[in-house]
Amino acid sequence: MKNLLVLSFLIMLIWSCNTSQKTSKRPTGKIEIADSTEYEITIIDPDFDIWYLMNFSPAKDRTNEFYRSKNQTAVNNWNGYYSRGRYRHSIDCSINYSPATDYGIEVNRKLYWYFKYTEYKFNIYLLQ
Repeated sequence: MKNLLVLSFLIMLIWSCNTSQKTSKRPTGKIEIADSTEYEITIIDPDFDIWYLMNFSPAKDRTNEFYRSKNQTAVNNWNGYYSRGRYRHSIDCSINYSPATDYGIEVNRKLYWYFKYTEYKFNIYLLQ
């Protein structure tokens, strides 16, 4: 179940980083935004939202550059663990994160806190 949640998170992360090319109205009534350069992150793990609300506060907020730097370290560690087959119970796919791409502070902040949550929940060191 944990593997499924992590895999779902990563698929949603990769999928949500794509930009829309045109505006269209679907039969369900949902509208896509044209030429969006903003990114969005969706974390499916239901425990993360509660943990995030309990642990994050504006007093703990950092700069976008801080989050980008820490996320790059965490992604490198995550992908290293994945390629070596370590922590298969929680890391079952790699993450494609480009430090050259500006995902915005909201995405970088939430990704950083997801890595902190993963460290807390699974005792996997990613940000060091």
